[in-house]
Amino acid sequence: MSKFARILSLLLVTVLLGGMLIACEQKPVTPEPPVDEVPVEEPVEEPVEEPVEEEPVEEEPVEEPVEEEPEPEPTTRVGGWLDEIVVSIIDAPSVIVQMEADAVDVYVNGFGTNDLDQLNDSGLPYTTSNGTYYTLQFNPAEFNEGLNVFRNRKIREAFNYLIDRNYINQEFYAGGALPKWFAIMTNFGDYALLADTARRLETKYAYNFEKAKEIIDAEMEAAGYPLTDGKYMNADGEQYEVIFLVRNDGDGTRKAWGTYLTGQMEKLGFAVNFKEGTGGDLGPIWIAGDPKAGEWHMYTGGWGASVLNRDQSNIFQEMYLPTSAQGLPVFMENDSDPEFQELGDKLYNREFTTMEQRAEMMARALELSLEDSLQVMIVDSKRFVPHQEGLVVTTDLAAGVESAQITPFTLRWEGQEGGTVRWATQPFLFNGPWNPVRGSNTTSDQGAVRMTVGYATTYDPYTGLLNAFWVDKAEVTVQTGLPVQKTLDWLTLDFADEIVVPGDAWADWDAETQTFITVDEKSGGEPVTATAKAVVYFREDLFDVVKWHDGSNLEMADIMMSYIMGFDRAKEESAIYDKQPVGAFNVFMQTFKGFKIVSTDPLIMEGYQDTFSADAELLVPIGYTWINNFQGEGSFASYAMMNSAEAAHELAYTESKALELEVEQTSTIGGPSLEILTKHLDQLIADGTIPYEPTLGQYITKEQAIARYQALKAHFEKYGNYHQGVGPYFLKSVDLNGKSLVMAHWDQYPDLADRWSMYSAPKISDVEIDGPGQVVGGEEATFDIYVTFQGKPYELADIKQVKFLVYDAENNVVIISAAEAVEDGHFVITFSGEDTAKFGDGATKLEVAVISIAVAQPTFETIEFITAQ
Repeated sequence: MSKFARILSLLLVTVLLGGMLIACEQKPVTPEPPVDEVPVEEPVEEPVEEPVEEEPVEEEPVEEPVEEEPEPEPTTRVGGWLDEIVVSIIDAPSVIVQMEADAVDVYVNGFGTNDLDQLNDSGLPYTTSNGTYYTLQFNPAEFNEGLNVFRNRKIREAFNYLIDRNYINQEFYAGGALPKWFAIMTNFGDYALLADTARRLETKYAYNFEKAKEIIDAEMEAAGYPLTDGKYMNADGEQYEVIFLVRNDGDGTRKAWGTYLTGQMEKLGFAVNFKEGTGGDLGPIWIAGDPKAGEWHMYTGGWGASVLNRDQSNIFQEMYLPTSAQGLPVFMENDSDPEFQELGDKLYNREFTTMEQRAEMMARALELSLEDSLQVMIVDSKRFVPHQEGLVVTTDLAAGVESAQITPFTLRWEGQEGGTVRWATQPFLFNGPWNPVRGSNTTSDQGAVRMTVGYATTYDPYTGLLNAFWVDKAEVTVQTGLPVQKTLDWLTLDFADEIVVPGDAWADWDAETQTFITVDEKSGGEPVTATAKAVVYFREDLFDVVKWHDGSNLEMADIMMSYIMGFDRAKEESAIYDKQPVGAFNVFMQTFKGFKIVSTDPLIMEGYQDTFSADAELLVPIGYTWINNFQGEGSFASYAMMNSAEAAHELAYTESKALELEVEQTSTIGGPSLEILTKHLDQLIADGTIPYEPTLGQYITKEQAIARYQALKAHFEKYGNYHQGVGPYFLKSVDLNGKSLVMAHWDQYPDLADRWSMYSAPKISDVEIDGPGQVVGGEEATFDIYVTFQGKPYELADIKQVKFLVYDAENNVVIISAAEAVEDGHFVITFSGEDTAKFGDGATKLEVAVISIAVAQPTFETIEFITAQ
């Protein structure tokens, strides 16, 4: 009897017995080992003669009453399901006690694998996500005073040998994390596609203390600190001291492995100044401080994904290079290898034309990232977010709960409209100022800000594809021959031999004239082409129904102001010029070909770029601009107010410019900024100013501008903050000292609350490998791969590929290929005699990666067997 026949038999018996299978989302239960079922012969009913009545009486059939479940009334509620979300901070050790005392409804930062047993013992329900990872962040700056040896890439690279990731995982994460060498997620699609390169490099950079010591000894001697009596000493007899910033909050693991690493460094010969603190203590040093000041050398980094990213081509630029979209001063100080810089920027822009070319570029970037090691990756961790029974919590597979775009639209009490949720997060809420251009990037702050945001398109929490939000439809065109596919029905995909950019499309911005430069003006009339084009159609009633939290309607001036900001800040001629965005802007301009407003009523836009993605959905954003920025959204009025203060050099959007000018970083929610912003807003009202008037004057009048400024001022007078958005909740109150805030339901939001209620369990597969325990080299061998979801065969239509790798006894990859599909949920790998001869003698490992279309998270499984030659 086959595996699936046995499953079917078991289900039939269950039905005959009248059992009922009830699926509910609970904490994970350890599966019991499969049991081979003994065939049971069904009893056969013998025919029985019925006695015949002489005068049969026909009885009227009586229908049994059927109790039907009442259909739920369709909701008329708009915006979020809740009346309020009260955000506050909590120390991780007290979370379970507070939740058991009913003082907290959800702990959005979640627990790590090291605390999973404690969480299971509590009985609290929880959701699970990936996307959190830990790194050793170096400061690569040339210090104003003293030598910084971590400017040396070879020393940073050697730390990969110094760190025993497997020890850290077992000792501090209870074996539940994944040792991590690369910025790409270890349990996501790109890792599966690059598994052969990844495994080779993991072997090369495996823990090797002696190798680390050999490299670092040589480099320290060359730097003037030779190893003397077991210490790195200079000619003046001073030992080299490393200032190590170590986080001691969160799940506590960073302090644990920071202590371990301190011991490793002291064994080498460093003196270590171990400075521990919370995110709130250390953020002002490593995030907002000047890296050249020499206040730190290393930091225990932690990062969380903000979306489920199915294409991580961008990650090398973001996590290593001075052109990083992070825009943090420490990244801007890295002196990267020119090859890595060029490759990382090209990958960020997706400057490739085939998936094979992309794979080659990504594989090389994995190598170069280890040689750079601005950050040494430590582990990929899982997060477990506990919540009260009855609270409906949708989890993004990568972003979790706190960082997910979907959370504000789905968080609710089951069977209830309204109510309050008490949302607890880590103690670094308000770790930096809030402003849309470059506000605080902590998960605590960004998670709160996302409650106030609306979107043109949003990332699907399970697949990572873009869904239409306030976009109605899109048309994507790519150059003929590019391997692009589409999955969803809200867009079309076409191919063209040549995509010509219209001459009247915008190609650049002139900060002096405050007007856009057209394609023809920039190219001198020469034809300009692109590899991709997107035309995006927004909902027809967009400007009638979408409202800012100050009550103003969304207008074309808002969208244009946001678009101008992306150009103007990077231009030296601008009154708000800032060096911080220049690197990333220049990278963007390498592939940007043009942008055009086709219509404003309804809103239709189109964009052109030399870029590429295997998914047409991910190309749609080249065809529109929206009001979202780095941290939330900015309105016409709020940008005008903040720009006025920036131009006067009284405030600055970014940490680096604020340091340079010795002024406050702009904050829309508190501190000295508010008085300065109010002064400038009053002046805008008095003058009736239209910023960037040569362009924005086409979209807004002086009277309309004044009305917008007055609405913003009235909002501030009522709520005490200038934070603006168009999302399902608005910022009602802020307590910076008490580290809490209240988000309130926005009753003028245009969409029904149940619009995004379709998400249930992500379709993550379970995988079982069945095969021989011993293989004879030179003879054929067969392995069966069974792929299921919730006990049922996984449909072939939902599986992109089942990739496998074979490792010999020395852990060398000897075969990379794909399994063959047999039927739903069943794949087979058949090794020829020539294949098994490559296995060598001894222990052999077969690793399988099931890559699904339904979710962006592949499933890995391994089996070990003996090969005898």
